[in-house]
Amino acid sequence: MPYLNAEQLNTSSPDPVRLEIFKNLYQFIAEQMGIVLQNTAASVNIKERLDFSCAIFDTSGSLVANAPHIPVHLGSMSKSVRSLINNKGNTIKPGNVYLSNNPYNGGTHLPDVTAITPVFLNNNENTLGSSPLFYVAARGHQADIGGITPGSMPPHSTTVEEEGIIFDNFLLVDQGDFRETAVRELLLNHRYPARNPAKNIADFNAQIAANERGAQELRKMVFQYGLQTVQAYMKFVQDNAEESVRRAIDVLKDGSFIYEMDSGARIQVKVAINRENRSAIIDFTGTSGQLTSNFNAPKAVTQAAVLYVFRTLVDDSIPLNAGCLKPLEIIIPEGCMLNPTYPAAVVAGNVETSQTIVDALYGALGASAASAGTMNNFTFGNERYQYYETICGGSGAGVNFDGTDAVQTHMTNSRLTDPEILETRYPVQVESFCLRPDSGGKGKYSGGNGVIRRIKFLEPMTANILSGHRRVPPFGLNGGEAGKVGRNWIQRQDGTQENLDSTATVLMLPGDIFVIETPGGGGFGSIHNSP
Repeated sequence: MPYLNAEQLNTSSPDPVRLEIFKNLYQFIAEQMGIVLQNTAASVNIKERLDFSCAIFDTSGSLVANAPHIPVHLGSMSKSVRSLINNKGNTIKPGNVYLSNNPYNGGTHLPDVTAITPVFLNNNENTLGSSPLFYVAARGHQADIGGITPGSMPPHSTTVEEEGIIFDNFLLVDQGDFRETAVRELLLNHRYPARNPAKNIADFNAQIAANERGAQELRKMVFQYGLQTVQAYMKFVQDNAEESVRRAIDVLKDGSFIYEMDSGARIQVKVAINRENRSAIIDFTGTSGQLTSNFNAPKAVTQAAVLYVFRTLVDDSIPLNAGCLKPLEIIIPEGCMLNPTYPAAVVAGNVETSQTIVDALYGALGASAASAGTMNNFTFGNERYQYYETICGGSGAGVNFDGTDAVQTHMTNSRLTDPEILETRYPVQVESFCLRPDSGGKGKYSGGNGVIRRIKFLEPMTANILSGHRRVPPFGLNGGEAGKVGRNWIQRQDGTQENLDSTATVLMLPGDIFVIETPGGGGFGSIHNSP
């Protein structure tokens, strides 16, 4: 592509062709970051399951573009970047990298640790002095970050301290100097320390490398097009996303929905459409108060769920970014389970409650029946091994489509580790992994089926399940049937069966099999009206 400087491009209004080019360039940068992260990471979580997200942000910390990674990460990361800007301000220097996972400062849950790199140009080109021109960030789910159970996904934590170590805009790299001693000390100097700090540090280095690729690519863009053009089209891309969401809002109707979780906690949401302003108010007033369990969702997670839903209603090919939120006013009462106060436990809020929020919103809008509504979080480990996976279920049916069998839905988008790799790295066997017949709700359009996964243990280990919809079925809409609830149970080596609740911690002995049956999606429309 020929060199173009800022003077050659009109930055007062977007050119449609260049808008498309820049939109794809920004997304390409985030995708390149993801490739570097996957290739250089040490943990199975990041390298094989792809439980990570990469994105780029403008000078104010607003999301510009992302790769198609994990929605719950992407919709919440800008909160972390803005927290860094607000907390560190003028102390941010070239060559610095920061770590953040604080759920009360833009994070989701503690295993999701974000590396944030401010992007400067070379000093002789930096027209804005000491201020970063952009930010790049990589969020990765750590295999273990401490806490009361291996894998840092404790089913029964009651405070955030029990879930692991908090990084709150921690300076990981100081002007190019990696602070390994300081980060190792933080990982180990805790009531519930990290179990494998060497692996944490290896993944942090991979995140640094991913961010460095993003910074290099942004500098190349500035060299080719000029700073004014690059920054102007960042704004144009956000403006285009805003207009796309407004067009989607134009055809929506007011609605409300109440969705109960297995614990009895309720998410209540009301959507009010303003036709004149082409905007929407999403009000969670009436939702259950802060919980003593860990199903509280940080405010950033709740906003990410709303952002995801409205992005999915847009037909246009646009990146998920800050512009999508501009037409939306989100009301989340402080102290409710969707906007908890420190030190509430939150590890399940990110992975479970976020799914319930999404389905409640689709229910309020009449857009789709409920999906499995759970990530079926399965962790196991001891002092030597730590592993985490999410397990797919059925997706909900909609106005003119059936649900999908065995798929990761909504706020999760990670893979499942290949059996060969899982069995090579850990003392377990995947005894079977198959569809769960007739678990999707029937209707004019039927919900997708869940799965049955059986893991046999070869060594003694602690296993944890953190799941939902084991009591409350995923709802159907417009006369469609609900999907089947999931089930967790253990087949002991002596042949006895042990049923488990939605959340459980158990000791697995050699020969024991942990069985997870995931929910199906709800059906849509009365079966009597089907062709």
